[in-house]
Amino acid sequence: MTQAPPSTPPGRRSQEAQAAQYTEGDEAQGFRSRTGYLRLVERAVETLHPAYFSLVMATGIVSIAAHLQGFYYISLPLYWFNFVAYSVLWIMTVWRAFRFPRRFFVDFTDHSLAPGFFTIVAGTGVLGSQLVLIGEAPGIARIFWWAAAILGLGLIYFIFTALVVKETKPSIAKGLNGSWLVAVVAIQAVSVLGGLLSPYSGPFRESILLASFVAWLFGGMLYIWIISMIFYRCMFFPFLPEDLTPPYWINMGAVAISTLAGTGLIAQADGMALLGSILPFLKGFTFLFWATATWWIPMLVILAFWRHVYKRFPLTYSPLYWGAVFPLGMYTVCTQRLAEVTALEMLTAISRVFIVIAFSAWLSAFLGMLRKIWVNILQRDGIMS
Repeated sequence: MTQAPPSTPPGRRSQEAQAAQYTEGDEAQGFRSRTGYLRLVERAVETLHPAYFSLVMATGIVSIAAHLQGFYYISLPLYWFNFVAYSVLWIMTVWRAFRFPRRFFVDFTDHSLAPGFFTIVAGTGVLGSQLVLIGEAPGIARIFWWAAAILGLGLIYFIFTALVVKETKPSIAKGLNGSWLVAVVAIQAVSVLGGLLSPYSGPFRESILLASFVAWLFGGMLYIWIISMIFYRCMFFPFLPEDLTPPYWINMGAVAISTLAGTGLIAQADGMALLGSILPFLKGFTFLFWATATWWIPMLVILAFWRHVYKRFPLTYSPLYWGAVFPLGMYTVCTQRLAEVTALEMLTAISRVFIVIAFSAWLSAFLGMLRKIWVNILQRDGIMS
């Protein structure tokens, strides 16, 4: 006779059922958690600001500034961090283009957002400059120069054409701000990197210098066109605290990088007969750019005081603040290089002060970004309302 299996005690069955229930609940909760984080990442990709490559621009130029001042314990970590930031932003940008194509391509026809795409070009150029100065890898940097030059040409004609033929356009007061000058920064970043690469270009040295010279001249002319409209907008239209966005610091950054590009051409003037013959012109216009950048700094500080202290406009993190960090780092570097190529040692004192200001601004923006990411995670988990 077959003996029946012993029955499980009621208490044991209850414990096993409860354990199974907890296991299923944990798996379901884990799946929901993973799904929630994926949605959070997708949301970040969907809303990625076109100007977020200004993070790469700011990090790269502060790294170069620290390197030129001998602060290698700052320059090297920022150098490696910038490769991570550049790679992540490219992944997010391509992901956004394929996952949210409509929203991605609509940004190209938005007068406020479209100029932000030029930060891709400028970030590529600045990272290439890091490769030459810090990484000592001109061969790899040459790839970045070609990428920046091709991207720059493509974007400047694509974006400007899209905005010209757009049927419905905003007023100057609504559609124009400092971010438009990122186009100038992008062009001059190509010129700066070309000047750095010219000694490593062998028989192509003159061609690289000519391209850099042409880019420098056009970037300077484009600055004059755009800054004239920005100055007109500021003087003859109502200007509210919310209108003074961080990209207005590019008013200074665009001429600071034009100064840096000019110093590169001055330093390499012996590599091209044309540059040697117009050396006084190069020095004169380079000083003009530097003087203009210097004039902008007190003006922008006063306006920032008016916005945040007098008008009590809240100071909260935005990716646009990287566009304010970049000009501070660029002014540090261009002043240091101008002192070197003109033998004006008195200018080095300015760059020593501004490296502290630039790195402090970078650190503040970085901590603000981390806090913003952390708050978004807490809000996703329902910890913060």
